[in-house]
Amino acid sequence: MGRFRRHMYEEYAKQHSGEYTGDESYNAAYKKVKKIKGFYSHLKVYIIVNVIIIVSSLSRDHLTEGIDFSGLSEWHTYSTAFYWGIGLVAHGLSVFGSNLFFSEDWEQKKIQKYMEKDAANKNKWE
Repeated sequence: MGRFRRHMYEEYAKQHSGEYTGDESYNAAYKKVKKIKGFYSHLKVYIIVNVIIIVSSLSRDHLTEGIDFSGLSEWHTYSTAFYWGIGLVAHGLSVFGSNLFFSEDWEQKKIQKYMEKDAANKNKWE
């Protein structure tokens, strides 16, 4: 553990003594937050760069001739966004997991829900 991170953990432990029992839970949460922060930084740069690319494709001579929208219909205007978007989706899946719709405990929650519903229906008619 780095010196700065160790110091940060010690300060946090002083303020919240007894809230977390071990170093492992803090380290796991810290790594998860860093991954999420990295993804959002990646997303921010993706948006900024691709907006610049699309705006710059409008026209190079817009001061003398006005705005020319013909550049918006060309593939090279969006190719960077497309291929970089594939990488961004892969980054998002690595951070948030591939089970965006069905989390690890989704199946257990659904089974429990149907069991409770079934039990409520049995007690309803008795």
